[in-house]
Amino acid sequence: MILGLTGGIACGKSTVSAMLVRRGAQLVDADKVAREVVLPGEPALDEIISLFGQGVIAEDGTLNRRELGSIVFADADKLKQLERILHPAIRGRMREQVEAYEAADPHGLVVADIPLLYETGQADSYERIMVVYIPRLLQIQRLMTRNSLPQEEAVRRIDLQMDIEEKRQRADFVIDNSGDLDATERQIDDFWREAGLA
Repeated sequence: MILGLTGGIACGKSTVSAMLVRRGAQLVDADKVAREVVLPGEPALDEIISLFGQGVIAEDGTLNRRELGSIVFADADKLKQLERILHPAIRGRMREQVEAYEAADPHGLVVADIPLLYETGQADSYERIMVVYIPRLLQIQRLMTRNSLPQEEAVRRIDLQMDIEEKRQRADFVIDNSGDLDATERQIDDFWREAGLA
């Protein structure tokens, strides 16, 4: 099975993906792939340089994310231009990794961890979708604690994503991560059995 894994910020997606990997799943992580496609020598980095100039490159030849961020988050058009470079590169690399894992073990589980899976219109690319869920108030509290943020900033960041309740309604599988780790582990065990992976 090829499973798209998503959730809201601070909902515990990394915790759940680690639990799935411990049970034998293969993981393709969108955030990790996003870092890989802008390494020196990668075509996406060359495109970024031609669009934004050498000023976005650090002395060691790597992408200066802070500098690029200061440009694109101040200009919506520039952000769209950057996304037109990055999104196809990330999706292409993820597709290659997913297909390689699936070919190696056609009966296994391949998990694609994509924070903005619904927001970027990728839900149809996966056989099933699992959403890691916690209620909004808990999400705000966890984000404030995790990132040492004031409440207004935590709310602002959460509001940049699709509402967690909507994600929950769209999911094939929901893992409620609002309890303790043992409760989450039990839900993963249930999923593993229901999916015929045990």
